[in-house]
Amino acid sequence: MAAFAARTGGYLTEADLAAHESTWVEPIGVRYRGYDIWEIPPNGQGIVALQTLAMLDGLDPGPRRESAVSYHLQIEALKLAFADAYRYVADPDRADVPVAGMLAPAYVAQRRALIGGDAAEPAPGAPPRGGTVYLCAADRDGLMVSFIQSNYLGFGSGVVVPGTGISLQNRGRGFTLEPGHPNQIGPGKRPFHTIIPGFLTRDGRSVGPFGVMGAAMQPQGHVQVIVNQVDYGMNPQAALDAPRWQWPGGRQVLLEREVPQDVVEGLKRRGHEVSIAANGPLVNAGFGRGQIISRLENGVYVAGSEPRADGCAVGF
Repeated sequence: MAAFAARTGGYLTEADLAAHESTWVEPIGVRYRGYDIWEIPPNGQGIVALQTLAMLDGLDPGPRRESAVSYHLQIEALKLAFADAYRYVADPDRADVPVAGMLAPAYVAQRRALIGGDAAEPAPGAPPRGGTVYLCAADRDGLMVSFIQSNYLGFGSGVVVPGTGISLQNRGRGFTLEPGHPNQIGPGKRPFHTIIPGFLTRDGRSVGPFGVMGAAMQPQGHVQVIVNQVDYGMNPQAALDAPRWQWPGGRQVLLEREVPQDVVEGLKRRGHEVSIAANGPLVNAGFGRGQIISRLENGVYVAGSEPRADGCAVGF
């Protein structure tokens, strides 16, 4: 790898590879309507899903999943969480990422209070400081794994080291060039990272792993499948089958074609700039591709697999 990089103008060296260390981290989590939601900490974006759900925990989405109120609250909470993440999430070894502050109940309440009846374009707050494949598996003894891997943007960098078959990743794209930003590109740093395996527990008991592939869609997908299961009682497959929304930025909202028309019109009245996605497997996959396993009270597993992409739920 290093020799090929040297021959082709790359920067990767043997010293870089020798210095690499994988780290075992403690997950971060929030309580959501009696459940505990767990994510990988920064430099990943799992904190977006957690902060969104923490804000939603103090709001009433109503009894109907397919309602403009439910969609609106999820979208607006997610915008606020992304604004914070894009401002503060970086390599925690090289920047002071205020994880505890971003999830602190008092700060979450401040952010929640910014959610009004109309679509907004939120700015980051000031928290107190202190190309992807997803799969999940569970065995008969209750061991469960939530796993995700990605070279980013399809085939990553597009560079394959001759004679190895190894496609090099392109995660450096997660850095920013903004001077002074905690996520500014620099040597020996880890960038803002999108891949986030999730896990759900209740009263200290494992409920199961979940994940949704798709760059910035990942935390958006996490929020939606958790809301579907916890708020609306959907089983894993129904939670994955349900129509989704996606926030591209600003006041824009992209909806799948299956979203009911009254929801579309209700979001427009609230100031959202709504677009309806065209049909097609590539478009549909842009709304995320997920897998979920849940363990029922009697120990039986229920699993679901994404209808927008390849995959299936298999027991063996």
